[in-house]
Amino acid sequence: MPIQAEQVISSQGHRAADELFQQFEKMIMSGELKDGQTLPPEREIVETFGVSRTVVREAIVALSNKGLVEARPRFRPVVTSANFDTAISTVESVVARMLDQPGGVKNLFDTRAMVETMLAREAAKNANRADLEAFKTALDANEVVIEDNEEFFKTDIVFHSILYKISGNPVLRSVHKAYTVWLAPYWSKMPLSSDRNRINYESHKAIYEAILMRDPDEAEAAMRTHLIDAWNQVKETFETL
Repeated sequence: MPIQAEQVISSQGHRAADELFQQFEKMIMSGELKDGQTLPPEREIVETFGVSRTVVREAIVALSNKGLVEARPRFRPVVTSANFDTAISTVESVVARMLDQPGGVKNLFDTRAMVETMLAREAAKNANRADLEAFKTALDANEVVIEDNEEFFKTDIVFHSILYKISGNPVLRSVHKAYTVWLAPYWSKMPLSSDRNRINYESHKAIYEAILMRDPDEAEAAMRTHLIDAWNQVKETFETL
C-alpha cells in the first residue's frame, strides 16, 4: 500500500533529506512501518514526497546509519528490528575514530577487562552444568588448534563469549560482539605463534578450573592475569598505543 505523505517535503528551514528522514523515522517508531517491511520503491517515494532521487538516497543513508533500516545494493531498504546489536553497530564509525586517538585502544581494552573480570567472578557463582560443559567444549577446541593460529583465534573468541552468555543479559552479549569487531583490526596485526597460543590456552584453563571449583576470587584473579598478559602482547606490537 503506498504511503500517504502528511505533507509535501519542503526545503525551507531544513534540508529536504533531513525532513524525509524524519518522516520515515516517525513511521518506523510509530509502527506504521514494521520490522522486516521494505520501504517503498525509490520512484514511489519521489512521487509521494515530491523530492529528488538524490534526496531519497541521502535520507536512506541516514536511516541506515541510525540502524533503522538495512540498506543493501540492488535491494529495497528493510526496516530493522530494535535490538542491542543494531544500537551498538550504529556507533561503530565513532568508536573507530576514538580508537585512533591516543589512549583509545587502551581505554577500550580496560573497559573489556573490567567487564570480563566481573563476568568471571559471576560465572564462578552462577554457571550451571550446561554452562560448564560449554566452557569445557570451548577449552578442548582451544587446545586442539594451538598449532593453527587462525583457528585458535576463533576458539579464543568462543571461550570468552560464554562468559557473556552466562549472564543472560542481551546487552552484554552485544557488548562482546562489539569488542570483537572493534578490536579485530588490532588483533589481526599481532604476530601469533604456537608458544603464545599455549600461554593463552593455559590462562583459559586456569579461568575454567576456577569457575569449575566455584571460586569467584580465583576466577577473577585468573581473568585479570590473562588480560594483563594480553595487553602486554598488544603493547609489544603497537608501541604507540
